[in-house]
Amino acid sequence: METGPDALARDSPALRAVKDITFGSIAGMVSKVFEHPFDLTKVRLQSQVLDSYARFSGPIDCLVKTWKNEGVSGLYRGLPAPIVGAMVENASLFLVYGELQSVIRNLTARPLDVDPTLPQLALAAAGAGMFTSFLLTPIELVKCKMQVQMLVTPTGPGSLPLPGPISVLLGVVRTTGLRGLWLGHTGTLLRETGGTAAWFSTKEFVARILVARRKTNDRAELAGSGRAHSGGHGSGGKVQLKPWESAVSGACAGAAFNFVLFPADSVKSAMQTEEELRPRNGGPNAASQVPKATFLSTAKAMYKAQGIRGLYAGCGITVARSIPSSAIIFLIYDGLSTRFA
Repeated sequence: METGPDALARDSPALRAVKDITFGSIAGMVSKVFEHPFDLTKVRLQSQVLDSYARFSGPIDCLVKTWKNEGVSGLYRGLPAPIVGAMVENASLFLVYGELQSVIRNLTARPLDVDPTLPQLALAAAGAGMFTSFLLTPIELVKCKMQVQMLVTPTGPGSLPLPGPISVLLGVVRTTGLRGLWLGHTGTLLRETGGTAAWFSTKEFVARILVARRKTNDRAELAGSGRAHSGGHGSGGKVQLKPWESAVSGACAGAAFNFVLFPADSVKSAMQTEEELRPRNGGPNAASQVPKATFLSTAKAMYKAQGIRGLYAGCGITVARSIPSSAIIFLIYDGLSTRFA
C-alpha cells in the first residue's frame, strides 16, 4: 500500500499521521481477535523445541488440548497484550512506512504522479519494520510468557490466579531491569525488518498486477461497446483498489511476511519463554544444559535439537492464519483510507 499522490498533496503530515495511526490501529485490533488462538498455538509449539519432551504433536493437537484443558479462556490467554501490540504494530508500520516513502520521494526527486518502484517501497517498509520492532519486543515478551503460563502452573480450585499482563511486565522489570523487556529483540528485529519489507512489497506487487488486469479488461469492454475510456481513477487520479483486490493482495502479503524469516521468530519465542519452561535455577522443568539466552546460541541449540523442522515449528498454522488475518488488515485499512480520503 503506497501513499497515493492525492493524499500527499492534499493532507498535511499531521493529518496523514493521524489517519495512519487510527486506521492501522483499527485494522490491527480486529485481525488480532481473529488470529489469537492460532498465534497462541504457534508460540506453544515454538517454545517446546528445546524441552526434553513435547507436550503437543502438532498444531491441531495443541488447539484440541488447549480447548479441552483450558477452555475458551485458554485459547485467548494473554489476549490484551497482543491487541495492544497489534494496534501499536500496525499504527507504527503504516505511519513510518508512509513517511519514509515521502523521504525517498524527496531524495530521489520523484514526482507525486509517478509510483515508487518496488525496491523503494521495500526499503521504506524495512525501515518501518526496524522502527516498529523496538516498540513490539516488550509487548511480545509479555504475550509469550502469558501464553505458556498454564503449561507449567497448576490451575483449579484453590490455586492462585495466574498473573495478568501488568504483573508479568512488572515481574520482568524487577528481575532483569528495563533492559530485560527487550529479551529476544534480535529475533523481532530480523522478523520485522525483513518480514515487513516482504509484506508491503508483496502487497503492492500483487495489487499492481490486479489493477493492471482490471484496467486491461475495462479498456477491452469499453472498446467493444464503443464508449470512451474514463480511466477508472479515484478523485486524486490514482486507481482505487476494489475490496477483493485489497483482500487478495493482503492475503499474499501475509503469507510472505511470516514465511520469510520465521526461524527468527521461533528463536525469539524460545528465548522469551525460557524462564517459564526451562528455568536455569532448578525446578521440575529445568534443563540439565540450557544455553545462555543469546540469539545465536539459542538458534544453534534449536537446530541441534530438531534441525530445520524445529526452527519452523508452528510455521504451517502461522502462515495459514496470516493469510486471512493480513487480508482483513488491508481490507480495513484500504477501505477506511478510501472512505475518509
